[in-house]
Amino acid sequence: MKFLSTYAARPGCLPEVMRRFLAGQAQPLPGVTLLGRWHKTDLSGGFSLSETDDPTALYEFALQWSDVLEIHSSLVIEDKEAGPVIAKLYKG
Repeated sequence: MKFLSTYAARPGCLPEVMRRFLAGQAQPLPGVTLLGRWHKTDLSGGFSLSETDDPTALYEFALQWSDVLEIHSSLVIEDKEAGPVIAKLYKG
């Protein structure tokens, strides 16, 4: 399963976010593959795309960062998976 996450530093927490990131604490937990991470150039947050069959690992990671980041994650599917479902329901 793929999960798209957005994150933003909580007010006043950007220095701590940067410290943890540089200390290597932003690596995914075992069982999670980080497919990509992008940082907004205005430093207001970013996006990551992860793959896992264990959503609890994503939950644990988010919990570890919840004091300094606001994180929102969504299960996502690709066009090749969505297309057949759309075709089945909307035969227009």
